[in-house]
Amino acid sequence: MNTSDTGWPLDIKTHSWVEDTENQVDFILQTLALTGKERILDLACGFGRHSLSLARRGFSVVGVDYTNVYIEDAVQSAQASGLTAEFVHADVLDVRYDSEFDVVLNLADGAIGYFQDDRDNLKLFDVIARALKPGGQHLMDVCNAEHAERFFPKRHWEIGTKRVSLPEFDWDPDRRRMLFTDWSIPFGEIAVRPETIEKDQDGVRLYTEAELAAILNERHMRVVRTFSNYYGKPATPGSSS
Repeated sequence: MNTSDTGWPLDIKTHSWVEDTENQVDFILQTLALTGKERILDLACGFGRHSLSLARRGFSVVGVDYTNVYIEDAVQSAQASGLTAEFVHADVLDVRYDSEFDVVLNLADGAIGYFQDDRDNLKLFDVIARALKPGGQHLMDVCNAEHAERFFPKRHWEIGTKRVSLPEFDWDPDRRRMLFTDWSIPFGEIAVRPETIEKDQDGVRLYTEAELAAILNERHMRVVRTFSNYYGKPATPGSSS
C-alpha cells in the first residue's frame, strides 16, 4: 500500500468528515435493509468508527486495517464501551475469509485503488467477493473517475466542529490516479503557513461506474444502485463519489 504503518496519525479523528459517521451508518442500514442479524466485514476500517457504530447497534463486526495504531485504538474503544467487535491488524489483501460475511464494507475508499500495481488493486475485489456469503451485499464509498476527469484540479473546504479542512485534488490521466493533499486548521490554534504542501504522488486509482461494474461482474457480483452521497442522491458523472 502507498502508506507506511505510522503514516496516518490519530488526529484524523478530529477531521470534519468523521462527524458524519452516524449518518453514514444510518444510510448503510437503510440502503442494505439490514436487520441486525448480519455479520459484517469492514475492510480498511481505520480506527473503527463505522465498525464500532455497527457493533453498538448489535451487529457482529470484524474490522481490518494495515495501520497498527488504528487497530490498537479501535480495540481500546471497543473494550471501553463493552463491545464485542473484532479488529484485525493486517493488509487487506492478506485476509482469507471464505463465504463468512453477509455484508462487506469498503468505506472512505476502503483501500480500493490504493495499491501501485493494478493487479493488486484487482485482488482486493477478489478478497471482497470471496468473503461474501452467497447473496451477500457489498457497499463501497469511492471517488468517481468521471468526476475527476471533468473537474480536477479543484480545491474543497469543509468546516467541522473541531477544525476546517482544506483539501486539494489533481488528476493524473495517464495513470488514472487522483493526487491529493490536505491541510487542516484546528480551531483555537494560531494558523501557521506551512513551508510546503506536497501532493501524494502515488495517488489513488479511480474507476468509472462502468469499470467497476465490469470488475464486479467478473467476480459474479453486480451493481444494484449508486449514490453521490450518504443522503441518497443518485450518482451522476458530475458527482464526486
